[in-house]
Amino acid sequence: MSTVASTNEVRIVGRLGARVGVKTLPSGDEITVFSIVVDRPAREIRGTTRIDTIACVTSRGQLGARLRGWEPGRWIEAEGVLRRRFWRAGGGLGSAMEVDVRRVKAV
Repeated sequence: MSTVASTNEVRIVGRLGARVGVKTLPSGDEITVFSIVVDRPAREIRGTTRIDTIACVTSRGQLGARLRGWEPGRWIEAEGVLRRRFWRAGGGLGSAMEVDVRRVKAV
């Protein structure tokens, strides 16, 4: 038996994306949807892509309210876990990876 434990932890430092919105799920629950823009290190730049835009969500109302009060471009630090979400679309199955944010602060 292995003594290594699984870990799913994400920490992102970057700029708040242009849109912070609220999405109502089929269950009626609301989540805040936003993105964090991160500059790529110079050694990782290929072609014209110089940034990564990371999709994020939170179901924590207090965090969502805080995010909606901040201006796009504000530097933030977010911590959470990486999740893969599935849905049915056009007779097929769609999926996306996003960070489920548990903590966020301005930096």
